[in-house]
Amino acid sequence: MSLIDPIITLPIAQAAAPSGGGLSQFLPIILLFVGMWFLIIAPQRKKQKAHDKMITELKTGDTVITSGGIYGSITNVKEDRFVIRVADNVKIELTKQSIGSKIDI
Repeated sequence: MSLIDPIITLPIAQAAAPSGGGLSQFLPIILLFVGMWFLIIAPQRKKQKAHDKMITELKTGDTVITSGGIYGSITNVKEDRFVIRVADNVKIELTKQSIGSKIDI
């Protein structure tokens, strides 16, 4: 019987041990997501909102830089794009999201 006792009591001892399941297993994942939110996602959303506000406030005569690095002056505002003069007698049409920033002169 001395061989049987350890074999029988071992599974019972393992079953009685606490498993540590539930929320404690997901706590590191939740903390990682919260950290990513405050370090990456929230600042990016704030920057995007500021860019969208700047795009809606642009008007004819404003000087801008495109996301490609071209300097120009807005000559016409259309529904989904801007017409920009980049040189004498040279105008290009760009989507509104192609504007990188506004230059205050």
